[in-house]
Amino acid sequence: MDYGFTTAAYVVAAILFILSLGGLSGQESAKRAIWYGIVGMALAVLATLFGPGAGNWFLSLIMIAIGGGVGWVVAKRVQMTEMPQLVAAMHSLVGLAAVFVGFNAQIEMARVLRLKAEGLAYEFQGFAAVLADKSPAEIAMLKIEVFLGVFIGAVTFTGSVVAFGKLAGKVDGKPKKLPGGHMLNAGALILALILGLLYFTGVGPGMFWLILVAAL
Repeated sequence: MDYGFTTAAYVVAAILFILSLGGLSGQESAKRAIWYGIVGMALAVLATLFGPGAGNWFLSLIMIAIGGGVGWVVAKRVQMTEMPQLVAAMHSLVGLAAVFVGFNAQIEMARVLRLKAEGLAYEFQGFAAVLADKSPAEIAMLKIEVFLGVFIGAVTFTGSVVAFGKLAGKVDGKPKKLPGGHMLNAGALILALILGLLYFTGVGPGMFWLILVAAL
């Protein structure tokens, strides 16, 4: 499957996800909306497994089996009144996955670029083979995607964990206001921008800046 078909599959999957979320707002459309989500997720998984740079088939199938098994058990045990907490918990895992995907992309990108710079003949496979064929402009765009993915993923993870705690009654639901909260937020954003510039310009090890922005 080439890039065009993979991109088209992702677009269709995204549309199905949007239809799924919209349909879940009403009881009459909820059942149909769930099927939209199932089909969209299946399409996205297949596009990833058969897309460019695909590999590690056995490991991928094991991970899918584990994830499906855990989802089946959780779906059987969770009460309907606990669904908001479950959604928040699963959403936190989505953010955490985005962080690890970004870390993995940076590790592979650094390895491929180092080997190419040293002029070493190496037969890349999987995602590394895709990276090896990218132009400098494409690598620059990928670095932007990686940084934003790690930043947004980390924010999603922590925010969803807090949301789970509030919904489950483990964290006080009242809003917390720290002294100088706006300044703290502004300072965190400025620091994130500085870390982003350091990462994009290639100052020092890129992985270090990604870890710092995730922690921030």
